[in-house]
Formats: sequence, C-alpha cells, structure tokens
Amino acid sequence: MNPMTQFKKIPILPLLIVLAFALVAVPTAARGDAVTDWNVIASTAIVSTAGQSPHAAPLSFAMVHGAVYDAVNAIDRGYQPYLAQPPSNPTDSKEAATAAAAFRVLVGFPDLPGLFPAQLPALQPIYNAYIAGLPDNPPGSRTAGFAIGEATARAMLTARLNDGRFGPPPTLYPPAPGIWRPTPPNFGNDPAPWVGNVRPFILPNAEMLRTDGPNPLTSADYAEDFNEVKELGSLTSITRTADQTDAAIFWNDHAAALWNRIFRALAASQGLDIVDDARFFAMENLAAADGAICCWNDKYYWQSWRPITAIREADTDGNPTTEADPTWWPLFHVTTPVCNPPLLVTPPFPEHPSGHSSVSGAIVHTLQNFFGTDKIPFSAFSNKSCTTRSFDRFSEALKEVIDARVWGGIHFRTADVQGAVLGKKVAHYLKRNYFRAAPQQRAARLR
Repeated sequence: MNPMTQFKKIPILPLLIVLAFALVAVPTAARGDAVTDWNVIASTAIVSTAGQSPHAAPLSFAMVHGAVYDAVNAIDRGYQPYLAQPPSNPTDSKEAATAAAAFRVLVGFPDLPGLFPAQLPALQPIYNAYIAGLPDNPPGSRTAGFAIGEATARAMLTARLNDGRFGPPPTLYPPAPGIWRPTPPNFGNDPAPWVGNVRPFILPNAEMLRTDGPNPLTSADYAEDFNEVKELGSLTSITRTADQTDAAIFWNDHAAALWNRIFRALAASQGLDIVDDARFFAMENLAAADGAICCWNDKYYWQSWRPITAIREADTDGNPTTEADPTWWPLFHVTTPVCNPPLLVTPPFPEHPSGHSSVSGAIVHTLQNFFGTDKIPFSAFSNKSCTTRSFDRFSEALKEVIDARVWGGIHFRTADVQGAVLGKKVAHYLKRNYFRAAPQQRAARLR
C-alpha cells in the first residue's frame, strides 16, 4: 500500500595511461599521497569509464576506500579496522598497500570479481607504472605492502558478495495523485533502482532511518512547498537570481565525483598525511554510500511525485491553494545551458527524500566530525556549470545544496530538509560506532 494514501562512452585507455605516468612522474612533494592518487584513478574508473550514476557510484567509492583504509591502518594500527587487519610490520609500505587495495577492489582477482573486471586492461598499466615509482626501503617493504593491500581488498570484495547490488527493482505503486511516474521530456527510468535494497556499509539496516515523509497533499505545508518551487524553480522564473541559477546548475555535477574532488582539496589544504587520508576518505565515502542506500530505500517507500508532475496535475491534489499549470517546466530542462553533458532534466526516480541532500548531509556532518569544526573554508569547481563556488563553512555548502534543488525545480523543500537530516543521522551513527582510536591509542591519551 502506498504510504501517501494515508494522507489524503568514450574509450579512455590512452587518457588513463597518461594519468598514471603523470602521477608517478611528478615529484612526491608536488603530489598528494597514494590515497589521493588512487582516489583520482578510482574516480575515473567509477564515474568516467563505468559511467555509474551519482547514487550508485558512492557504493563503489566506499568499497575502494574502505579497503584502502584497512590496508594503511593495518600497518599504522592507530584505529580500529573497518573489516580486516592483516599482520604487518611498521616498516611495510603504506603506499604499496594503498595501491594494491584500490587496484584489486576495482578489478578483482582471478577467483573473486572486482567492481570492474573489464577495466583490467586499462588499469593494469596504470598500476604497474605506479608501483614502478615506489621505493622498496627497507628491502621487502613494498612486497609486504602489496600483500596487505590485496588481503584487505579480498576482505572487502568477499564482504560485499550478494549485498543486493544490481538486484531487482522495487515494485512501483499504481499511478495516483501524489505518486511518482516518469516525467517529461524523456520519461526516463531510474538507472539504479536497486540501490535502496543494498546492505548498508555502516548501519544495521536502511529502514531504521525512515523519514517523516512528504507533506499530505491537502496540507498548508505542501502548498507552501509547491508554490515555492513553482515560482523559484521555474524555467522562466523572474524571481530566481543569476547566482541561484548558477548554484542549482553547479550542484548538479556528478555528486560523488564533485565531493571527492573537494575531499582531495581539503586533504591538501589541511596537510593530511597518508594515514589521515586513508581514514578521511573512508569515513566520507562510507557515509555517502549509506546516505545513498537509506535515501533510495526511503524514496521507493514513499514514491512521491516530482514538482513537474505535481504542478501540471495540481487540479487532482485536492488542495484549494495549489493551481495547475499544464505547461510548467523546471530550470532543469534540456534548453538550459550547461558546459558539459548530459543535459539537465528532472531526475528519473521518486522525489522524496532528496538524494543529493541525503548524501551531502552525510558527507558534511562527517566532515565536521573528522575535523572537529564546521569552520574550514574551501572552494570547488563544477563540471556542470564550469564555475567555482566558495564557502566559509561546511554547513554553508549543505544549506546551498538544499536550496539548489528547489531552485532547479526538481524538489520540494521538505524533501531536501528531511534528506539532510537522514544524512546527519548516518554521520552520527558512523561517529559512534566506527573509526575509533585503537585501544592502545586511547590508553596512551589517558596517561
């Protein structure tokens, strides 16, 4: 039963090889570290080559960086492991462990499939070139690092077998007022509807973070949200400012790729070392993955219609303070200029809660938890707007994401706010239960 009724590619092997040799050719001081290097390689594999959607990609980033964290932490021993802690020596190569863990999660083993086995011919020369640039000091440390990284990659791939990825899609509710259905102009369907049925990485289950749900169609709160997005999110809005338009388009860049670029910038600006980076990237990407999983589980529980459907069919919602406009289009329309494809359209899946707000909420609150403050300035470049936006605090970015989805005409504000709350709960659960200092480290702090 619908809960709402209660309410009446392009081949890029040459590019990848160039990237690999560029990474190993640049002096170490001018680069990041192995974690950020392999984040770049993984992002290319996940987003550019595999073309994973913004809500499926966080799961792949989480698998890569969860294994990388366990590999580096197995050598450093400063924090509790996520899945595995192979035996190690303090002199084992953290760089080799990082590269092996990331590479093997991406391509797998002969007896255990990775994320993208078909990318082995492209990624093998990148891995080989990267490894060739690593020192072996003391002798044997590099080989030991490889073994540790492969062990944590195997642990991750084994743990995620039969986790629900690529499973059957949820059953859609019959069309009715308030219920999602494919939207014009392309009437597309969700490219990864299975995300909400995947076993979470951090949480016991996705249902534990069920949101309060969309406002009842006949309520004043619904009408307020409706009229806001109808005005500010319209393709032809005369009240949305140029800066708001830019923000809407900016944040419609591939969210997982955009946020990981931000993570790399923060890692550099805050002077994180390889141990810090391994934990930082794992925390952020695991939080993002569970934000996406919980959001998609919630989306297909509520199956709420998008503003374009709601506005065009407002004469069916039973609310006297909403007025139908059968010709209404959102800002996210194929005629809105963007600097890189794909063109803008209403996302092809249910509206509530907002996926971007859920994932960004998990990310931003984890950023606050990791750094112990909200007040760290940063800037980011969007491949969708080809503009740079700057923020004085992490929370400013989350607030803008919430607003931007309304300005784009694709979400009611309630879906954005509840999504951000869902993400915050993911971050808080992670903080309480994972990535805690190892017992010996805690004891040392108490002495």
